[in-house]
Amino acid sequence: MTKLEGKKIVVTGTLTKYSRDEITEKIEALGGDVTGSVSSKTDLLIVGEDPGSKWRKAKELGIEIITESDAEKLF
Repeated sequence: MTKLEGKKIVVTGTLTKYSRDEITEKIEALGGDVTGSVSSKTDLLIVGEDPGSKWRKAKELGIEIITESDAEKLF
Protein backbone atom coordinates (compact mmCIF):
# COMPACT_ATOMS: atom_id res chain seq x y z
CA MET A 1 0.00 0.00 0.00
CA THR A 2 1.34 3.44 -0.91
CA LYS A 3 1.01 6.63 1.12
CA LEU A 4 -1.67 7.92 -1.24
CA GLU A 5 -3.64 4.73 -1.85
CA GLY A 6 -7.37 5.33 -1.49
CA LYS A 7 -6.93 9.02 -0.66
CA LYS A 8 -9.10 11.74 -2.21
CA ILE A 9 -6.76 14.58 -3.21
CA VAL A 10 -7.43 18.07 -4.57
CA VAL A 11 -4.79 20.22 -6.26
CA THR A 12 -5.18 24.02 -6.29
CA GLY A 13 -3.19 27.13 -7.08
CA THR A 14 -0.42 27.65 -9.62
CA LEU A 15 2.12 24.84 -9.61
CA THR A 16 5.75 25.58 -10.48
CA LYS A 17 7.27 22.12 -10.97
CA TYR A 18 4.42 20.12 -12.51
CA SER A 19 1.56 20.66 -14.91
CA ARG A 20 -1.87 19.60 -13.63
CA ASP A 21 -1.71 16.51 -15.84
CA GLU A 22 1.75 15.56 -14.52
CA ILE A 23 0.83 15.86 -10.85
CA THR A 24 -2.45 14.02 -11.46
CA GLU A 25 -0.55 11.16 -13.12
CA LYS A 26 1.89 10.94 -10.20
CA ILE A 27 -0.91 10.90 -7.62
CA GLU A 28 -2.91 8.29 -9.54
CA ALA A 29 0.20 6.13 -10.02
CA LEU A 30 0.48 6.00 -6.22
CA GLY A 31 -3.17 5.01 -5.83
CA GLY A 32 -4.64 8.43 -5.06
CA ASP A 33 -7.85 9.80 -6.55
CA VAL A 34 -7.68 13.40 -7.79
CA THR A 35 -10.95 15.32 -7.48
CA GLY A 36 -11.86 18.85 -8.50
CA SER A 37 -13.47 20.21 -5.38
CA VAL A 38 -12.86 20.20 -1.63
CA SER A 39 -15.44 18.40 0.51
CA SER A 40 -15.61 16.58 3.82
CA LYS A 41 -14.47 13.46 1.91
CA THR A 42 -11.21 15.14 0.80
CA ASP A 43 -8.13 13.68 2.50
CA LEU A 44 -5.43 16.03 1.24
CA LEU A 45 -5.06 19.40 -0.50
CA ILE A 46 -1.90 20.15 -2.47
CA VAL A 47 -1.42 23.91 -2.89
CA GLY A 48 0.60 25.95 -5.32
CA GLU A 49 0.79 29.74 -5.44
CA ASP A 50 -2.44 31.74 -4.96
CA PRO A 51 -4.60 28.79 -3.83
CA GLY A 52 -7.86 30.73 -3.28
CA SER A 53 -11.21 29.36 -2.12
CA LYS A 54 -10.29 25.65 -2.11
CA TRP A 55 -7.55 26.40 0.41
CA ARG A 56 -9.96 28.35 2.63
CA LYS A 57 -12.56 25.57 2.52
CA ALA A 58 -9.96 22.89 3.30
CA LYS A 59 -8.78 24.94 6.27
CA GLU A 60 -12.34 25.31 7.55
CA LEU A 61 -12.90 21.54 7.24
CA GLY A 62 -9.59 20.66 8.94
CA ILE A 63 -8.21 18.87 5.86
CA GLU A 64 -4.47 18.26 5.65
CA ILE A 65 -2.82 20.88 3.42
CA ILE A 66 0.64 20.44 1.90
CA THR A 67 2.73 22.40 -0.56
CA GLU A 68 3.93 21.24 -3.95
CA SER A 69 7.38 20.66 -2.42
CA ASP A 70 5.88 18.51 0.34
CA ALA A 71 4.00 16.52 -2.31
CA GLU A 72 7.28 15.82 -4.13
CA LYS A 73 8.52 14.01 -1.02
CA LEU A 74 5.50 11.67 -1.27
CA PHE A 75 6.33 10.87 -4.89
